Amino acid sequence: MPSLDDLKKRISSVKSTQKITKAMKMVAAAKLRRAQENAEKGRPYSEKMNNIILNLSNGVSDKESAPQLLIGNGEEKIHLCVVLTSDRGLCGGFNTNIIKKAKMYFQKILNENKTLKIITVGSKGYDQLKRAYKENIIENISFKESKNTNYFDADKVGKIIIEKFEKKEFDVCAIFYNQFKNVITQIPQEQQIIPLKNSETKESVSSTSDGDSYEFEPEEDEILGNLLPKNISTQIFKAMLENSASEQGSRMTAMDNATRNAGEMVDKLTIQYNRSRQAAITKELIEIISGAESL
Repeated sequence: MPSLDDLKKRISSVKSTQKITKAMKMVAAAKLRRAQENAEKGRPYSEKMNNIILNLSNGVSDKESAPQLLIGNGEEKIHLCVVLTSDRGLCGGFNTNIIKKAKMYFQKILNENKTLKIITVGSKGYDQLKRAYKENIIENISFKESKNTNYFDADKVGKIIIEKFEKKEFDVCAIFYNQFKNVITQIPQEQQIIPLKNSETKESVSSTSDGDSYEFEPEEDEILGNLLPKNISTQIFKAMLENSASEQGSRMTAMDNATRNAGEMVDKLTIQYNRSRQAAITKELIEIISGAESL
């Protein structure tokens, strides 16, 4: 049984931890509002860009001469998976849910005897994946120095992907991230960005437009050549914005639970301390009374 001094030190330690988790919850709540606004503002832009690309692709006369970023290279043997996670921990199941979604995709690719290549964006994803997929990880990217999610970081990742595609290092590219729904719920997503999936884009078009048609100047091929690389960076930026909001929401929930659990632990330890203290006082009184009676 722990002594009174040990219980007192443990209560003090848990209270100190509780103050830290409460402060982290407040910081996450402050960051969440801005991150949520950025994520919600980024969704219409990325969806509209996909819609424009679909309209352009429908107007291309010779499908075989269309950009490979749009239609692919005709192969599906080598898959590149870009897993976007956080660089910091203490955010509940945020990173674990993304990794779980990615691992299901990895297993499917490997079961089909296809080649798997992985790029991790965020140190936490790399730490979890390196145990089982170290040989498949070709690059680890971290943006710990960046205070806020920005397009320049997303563009760096996009340029790396395009460069590897031009060197024919992969055939299909998919990104994995968490879509922010609310503070409690974040939904793991898998999105193919090379080649662009027409089925997903058509659903987006039907839900956000009335099937409007456009006339483009200059020709569709030329516009697609300039727009497709930007679209890849835009989709990655959207995923990073969603991740940023999801991370703060998950951290806020995790720190709230930790603060509540610390409070419950303090209450239990306080009761145990009081009982031990009362038992010690009772024991001392019994010893005094017994000593007085013996005299």
